[in-house]
Amino acid sequence: MAVIEVEHLTKSYGSAKAVDDISFRVEAGEIFGILGPNGAGKTTTVECIEGLRTHDKGSVRVLGLDPHADHRELTQLLGVQLQESALPDKLFVGEALDLYSSFYENPADWRALATTLGLVTKLGTMFKNLSGGQKQRLSIALALVGNPRVAVLDELTTGLDPHARRDTWDLISAVRDSGVTVVLVTHFMEEAEHLCDRVALVDRGRIVALDTPAGLAESIQAGMTMRLVVPGTFAESLLRALPDVTSVTRRGDTLTVTGNGNVLAAVSAELAHRNVAPRQLRVEQASLEDAFLELTGRRDAANDSDQGKEG
Repeated sequence: MAVIEVEHLTKSYGSAKAVDDISFRVEAGEIFGILGPNGAGKTTTVECIEGLRTHDKGSVRVLGLDPHADHRELTQLLGVQLQESALPDKLFVGEALDLYSSFYENPADWRALATTLGLVTKLGTMFKNLSGGQKQRLSIALALVGNPRVAVLDELTTGLDPHARRDTWDLISAVRDSGVTVVLVTHFMEEAEHLCDRVALVDRGRIVALDTPAGLAESIQAGMTMRLVVPGTFAESLLRALPDVTSVTRRGDTLTVTGNGNVLAAVSAELAHRNVAPRQLRVEQASLEDAFLELTGRRDAANDSDQGKEG
């Protein structure tokens, strides 16, 4: 059952088309990722879903509701963590949670939520005194305090250290397990691979691919890469002649062999036949990042954070 339906969504800022005829569906109970480089149109897309921006063409339905015509009703069902948000410096964590819960007809128990998100000891702490990770946890809590059926999380872990990022991933998995459908906007490949059931890869305002992370990785035909150390007397041409091998390069005693999914078995059999025992064998398969680079032709988004408003 689709809880979000986006059909032919288009949004322009002047002559710049930020979102160009995007269509997708988000199914109940999944973590759906929107992944793309800086300025791809990710944030503009979710802001149209949230009702924060008016689209030019197409349609958006969230739980059967129009984000603009049914905005008041939808706010009771939709939780949102914005890409950038802040609270008054002197507002206490407990005050913020109590205030936000008062906005909803059927709020969650904000004290229990604070416990789940590791904020229970910070209820008497002012916002300005929270660490970056604690502020992120609070923003998640505020997105969930209305007991939403759908949560949209935009650049969830930008600025967090690796440990805090992993902890936040665990929290989001738990949120999904509680029955909340999650839309996750991110440019972190590892984050999308770890969390998302499906990913829409957006580039220049268009969806260039939509599949599971594993499906996207498999779709680019990058196959498998092997790196192994063999004696310098071994002729790499023997491996290059194998039908499952697409390329062989040598650097000193190290060979890098690429090929299809059967390349490991084929190379291993050939080496055994030649009585060659490789050392330091390492096998790599195509990743979501490989798919991203192949499908977008860009190399600036795997580690960089979004800067400013997306066009």
